[in-house]
Amino acid sequence: MIGALMLDVAGTTLSPEDIEILQVPQVGGLILFARNIESPQQVRALTDHIRQIRPEILIAIDQEGGRVRRLKTEHGFSHIPAMGRFGELFQQDQQQALHLAQTCGWLMATEVLAVGIDFSFAPVLDIDDISDVIGDRGFSRNPQQIIPLARAFMQGMKQAGMATTGKHFPGHGSVKADSHIAAAIDLRSFEEIAQRDMQPFSQLMPELDAIMPAHVIYQQVDPNPAGFSKFWIQTILRKQLGFDGVLFSDDLSMQAACVAGGADARIQAALQAGCDMGLVCNDRQSACIALERLKDLPEPNQQRMERMRGRIPRQNHLTPLNLGQAWQEAKAQIEEFMAK
Repeated sequence: MIGALMLDVAGTTLSPEDIEILQVPQVGGLILFARNIESPQQVRALTDHIRQIRPEILIAIDQEGGRVRRLKTEHGFSHIPAMGRFGELFQQDQQQALHLAQTCGWLMATEVLAVGIDFSFAPVLDIDDISDVIGDRGFSRNPQQIIPLARAFMQGMKQAGMATTGKHFPGHGSVKADSHIAAAIDLRSFEEIAQRDMQPFSQLMPELDAIMPAHVIYQQVDPNPAGFSKFWIQTILRKQLGFDGVLFSDDLSMQAACVAGGADARIQAALQAGCDMGLVCNDRQSACIALERLKDLPEPNQQRMERMRGRIPRQNHLTPLNLGQAWQEAKAQIEEFMAK
């Protein structure tokens, strides 16, 4: 069974406490951070050990590119650029921008899968507007440019064997506050949000396997953050847009999620609103509290969750990564692009 909680571990190997909590049925996912990474060989050893304990668990990471990369060049991985770089190139050469975005999606996914990680929470579909936390994590300020670039990036991910996750629905880019550290409130009407920020999500729905709602309160629409909102999740995403993929909460330890109360109340609010899996990161005590509440809540739809299973190669790759000629060519193309 794939449970409804995704949590993290502290180090580059599993502690006895980690091993114990991974055996709790309600744990369905594990997310890795930079502190868990030393080398490709070490990461693969860690993910293999995790699966020895829980073969069905989903392992994730944030490997968007730019400033949000957990697998870094100093660890032996490729340097994935910020998605905004592709938006800049799109202004001069649309075909080259789309080609490189697809190549980059494939390169990122190939390296993530090689070390035993099922998927990266990518791509960001937010507009690069006024947000303190989004910026060049987004492809462009123009939704109509985000759509083809994100589609190309996701085609590359899927070619490598990775599921896609669009974030942060219905859009965080037009909200200045960083929801990691503060309450984020959007004062615009539903119509304004739907016609601008929501367009990449609605138009890319067929390519998306999962969506992560924003910890943003769209005050004119619903008093709850989108990730706790039945209106955004059930009425808009599930019914109006017909999305049948996985819904992950954003990290329930973030400051903007605290409006729902303690960790137990937060994960209950997220799942009852319609999320399939809740993330509780960097706070083991809160993760344990959330696990207690999950014992009284239904398990996620297993068929839906299986969409996130990555096509992970069997062999254990050694340091440095050497994943074949196609990987070398993709890596060279992205390095040449970044050097310009």
